[in-house]
Amino acid sequence: MKRPVVDYREFRFSRINEPRFSHVKLLAGWIVYMILYLLTENLIPAERCTPVHCWLDDLIPFNEVFLIPYCLWYIFVVGTLLYFLLYDPDMFRHVSWYIIVTQLVAMFIYIVWPSRQDLRPDSFVRDNLLTRLMAFIYWFDTSTGVCPSLHVAYSMGLMSGWLKYRGSSRAWKVFVVFLAVLISVSTTFVKQHSAVDVLAALPLAALAEFLAFYRWRKARRAERMLPESAEAEPGRMRQKTAAAPDAGKGRHAPARKQTAET
Repeated sequence: MKRPVVDYREFRFSRINEPRFSHVKLLAGWIVYMILYLLTENLIPAERCTPVHCWLDDLIPFNEVFLIPYCLWYIFVVGTLLYFLLYDPDMFRHVSWYIIVTQLVAMFIYIVWPSRQDLRPDSFVRDNLLTRLMAFIYWFDTSTGVCPSLHVAYSMGLMSGWLKYRGSSRAWKVFVVFLAVLISVSTTFVKQHSAVDVLAALPLAALAEFLAFYRWRKARRAERMLPESAEAEPGRMRQKTAAAPDAGKGRHAPARKQTAET
């Protein structure tokens, strides 16, 4: 089993500003998010919200099976953050900032332009465990504050973090891409989001990607420049070595000629 790169057994709140523990402060973003979530869910009535709908929504049937990948999103979020917290604090910082940017921009949109969707079925054709769980989700999660979809935006950011992580195998990268796409699609099949919400999440994800992973891209460019500099250095050394004998010959040539004449 891999050992964490940071020994969190030594963590104390009094030491949170130390470099090895400073990234833990980013978890406070979840407290802000939950406060904003509760405010937008309870203080903005559905009557003030703009219904979001497109023709594609009418072609997508409700299917409770997609509740499985929809709920896997929670494991995806917690598991990714926990793994990077233990084994790659730098990537944890990037992903956490991605989530913070996504949360703040999305909450701003929910407040300035409240949205809702009226796609949920009035009743379920089938009665099983998944439909009962779906009914419970409908009960505690209102149909407001839906555009853009945070399920989709978060999934894109988590996927980006895993694709950039050096320890990810090719098979794991393929799985993560598949999972992120499946989660995004599942939001429309369980009628938690319109297809419009899914598409609207993509520019939000692009903005968060640009801001949160800026330092990562800068570091990667610096790494790519190092091999080029290393390859160029031997060439310069060979040129200096080749020029040195010629310079020496030039200095001693007049002396030899003068000796010969004498």
